[in-house]
Parts: sequence; structure tokens; C-alpha cells
Amino acid sequence: MTVIGIDVATAGVRAFAVADDGRVLARAARSLPGPVRAEGGRSEQDARAWWPAVESAVREVSEGLTVEAVAVSATSGTVVAVDGVGEPVSPALMYDDRRGAQDNAKAAELGAERWHALGMSVSPTAALGRISWLHSAFPEAAGVRHTPDLICAKLTGGPVATDWSHALKSGYDPLAGEWAREVLDALGVPRGWLPEVVAPVSVLGEVERPVAGLPKGCLVVAGMTDGCAGQLATGAVLPGTFAGILGTTYVLKGVTERLVPDPGGAMYSHRHPEGWWLPGGASNTGGEGLRGEDLAALDALAGRGPARIVAYPLARAGERFPFVAPDARGFVLGTPAGEGELHRARLEGVAFVERLALEHLHSLGIEVRGPLLAAGGGSRSPLWTRIRATVTGLSLRVSPHAETAYGAALLAAAAVAPGGLAEASARLPRGGTVIDPDPRESDALAESYQRFLGELRRRGWLT
Repeated sequence: MTVIGIDVATAGVRAFAVADDGRVLARAARSLPGPVRAEGGRSEQDARAWWPAVESAVREVSEGLTVEAVAVSATSGTVVAVDGVGEPVSPALMYDDRRGAQDNAKAAELGAERWHALGMSVSPTAALGRISWLHSAFPEAAGVRHTPDLICAKLTGGPVATDWSHALKSGYDPLAGEWAREVLDALGVPRGWLPEVVAPVSVLGEVERPVAGLPKGCLVVAGMTDGCAGQLATGAVLPGTFAGILGTTYVLKGVTERLVPDPGGAMYSHRHPEGWWLPGGASNTGGEGLRGEDLAALDALAGRGPARIVAYPLARAGERFPFVAPDARGFVLGTPAGEGELHRARLEGVAFVERLALEHLHSLGIEVRGPLLAAGGGSRSPLWTRIRATVTGLSLRVSPHAETAYGAALLAAAAVAPGGLAEASARLPRGGTVIDPDPRESDALAESYQRFLGELRRRGWLT
């Protein structure tokens, strides 16, 4: 069995061809024109550029292979108005476009009870408000679609349903299994404007004729958003498994059997293809807080033991997870002895955020079973991973595959495997280095963690 996963990101397209034992057989990438951003919070992209890039990448990775299924993942919250045959009639409004902010504020009030039950909020950049804006700006359009909806329609030759992951920020309620009609009706969005919604891994249709190197009859499978697909790719698929993804920012995502709302609003949940839940949150600290410096070179300077100072390397103003503090700012307590100690303190600061995030989950009654899966560029630093293990007290397993396209391929495989996603994930290679806590540093890091918490409380950011 060979499947293909497609990732349509903001800057480009990636496609992975994956065998049934989890091996990557081929991969390809194509660039996309960058979003056009302007005053007023405008952020848009030409949706007509998506399909040529996807078609080219898929054709490359499918050469010489018989592909059984394909799935598409994309950036959460990107939407575009389409005509009666599903072709774009508007620019694609990107995940960070703010033209729907006013309608999102109304939506937050109109659906307050529903959002509370889901444990989520309606942000100024939610796709829900942008859908209302598109209806007002393009009244002649026949509907609105997410990025994968357009790509999958090209593969099947006709309109397809969307999945409940890409639809979450568009106003779909995965707990009730319905669109938030009381909100959308009040905003004037016609009922026929929105696509049908199905569970991820549902078969949307088949390739009607050979296209992009795919054979007729190849299954087209509903995917999930880039963040969810990336989580599944780490191996965080079954209840109790969690992944700490350390890239530009720090993200903690995992699986629970039941929906666990977060009263503080720092965490929200997507729905798992099997009906479980995927709680998670993203901090504003992470690799970006290191200012793009040479990680390997600084690690060599910082490997002499715990820092005597404490740092909170916030990449930008405000914190959103594991606590919500719009006025939060980065800080350094103490004077570093040199560049190496400052770097070490920053690595420890991100690890402190990770521990606080895990403690936040515990306070909500969520069990995290070790080892914690580690992914993202920061996980390539052995020093940083060891610090994280020691601070959290958990062994960390560095995931060999954490790419969105790999997760999309896993979703495609789940539609073919008799046992669904659980069976498909069980076939994944279980490699990856395991890093255990260092008991020699645990006491010093525990003391610094308490200083870190004390400063957060002193500044009024953590209660």
C-alpha cells in the first residue's frame, strides 16, 4: 500500500509518498506566492496558485508508484469564496486576516453558550468572521470553501465535504455535530454557502480519471489542519499521548478520551477522527525567543550546568499558553556571566513553560503518559532536550517524522487500513532518540523553576 499526504502551507506545498510500513518513498516541494499583507489587517493569497503547485508535487512523488489514497492538510482558517462550479471568485483570506474581526466579536456573544461548552473562544482572526465578510463583499458567490476542499474537488472532479478539523474556526461545533446556525444566521450567512462536514479519514470520493500521476479510483480522504496532522505524525495518536513541538514557538498537543474545556481559555480542542479530542495550546515563547542565533554553537557554550539566572524568552508581547496574559513581556532575573549562561537560561525558560503547561493539563484532570514526544527544530538540540526532560521529570522521545505531509499520509492510510487510524499509526517506525532526565541537575532546575513561577505571580500574569 502506498499513500500520499499533501501539506498546503502559507509559503508552499509539500507532498510525501509513504509505504504501509511508514517509510517515506518520495517527497517533493513547490513554492507558493507569499501572502499580500496590507493596512487594516488584510492578508490574502491567490487561491488559483494552489492547484498547479499541488499537481506538480504530487506528480513527482507518485512517479512509478501505485497510490491507493491521498489526503490534504492545510493552514487552519484560510477560506475563499467560490462560484457554482467551485472555482475561486475571491482572494483566499489567510489565517491572520482581520477583516472579520467585528463579526467575530458579534459571534463571540451570539454563540457564547456554545463556545463555553466547547472550551474555546472566537478570536479576531477566526475564519467565522471572514466568511461573513466574504458574503458581504462577494454576494454573487455560491459558497465558501477551505483550502483542502478546493484541492480535493480537483482530484474527484466535483464538490466535496470538508472535515470537522478545518471547519472548527469557521463556526462548526464538533461537540454538537453541527454548524453554529444561530450565529451564522444572525450574521446573514446563507445555509447553502457552507459545505457538508464529515469526520477526518472519511472517504470524500475517488479520483475520477488519472490526474497528477494518481490512478483512477484512488481514494480521496478527508484530512485535518496542519497542526493536527503534525501532531499525529509525531505518534501522539492514542489517549494519553502528548507531543511537545518546539519550533518558532512552543506547542503542546495530545489526545484525551473526553472533551476537557479550559475555563481560562489557554487551551482548546479539535476532535479526533475516532471521536476523541485533541487538546492543545501554543505559547509565544520558543525558538524565536533565541533571536535566530546559532543554536549548536551556543549549546557548546551553555553545556556546563544550570544557569544561576532565570529567563523568560518571550518572542513577542503577550502570552496565550499555558496562561493568558496579553501584557506579558520577556524578562531576565540576574546578570549573566556571559553569552553561554544567557543562552542556557533561555533554554531553561522554555522548559519551564513546558513544565507549567503540563501542570496546567494536570490541573484540568488530563493524564499525560510518558515518554513525552518531542518534535520541531528545537528538538534537534540534545542539550535543550535533556534540559526539558530534567525540568519536566519526563523522558522525551524525539519523533523521527513530525511533518504535516507525513501526518496527512497517515490519515490517508487510516482510510485503507481495516483498523483505521490506530492500525495505521501502529505501523509507524518507532525510532527516535530517548532522552532521560539528568538527576545531577534536577535540584538546581527545580529551584530556578520556582523563581520563574514567583516572578510570573509577582507581575500578575499567573494566579
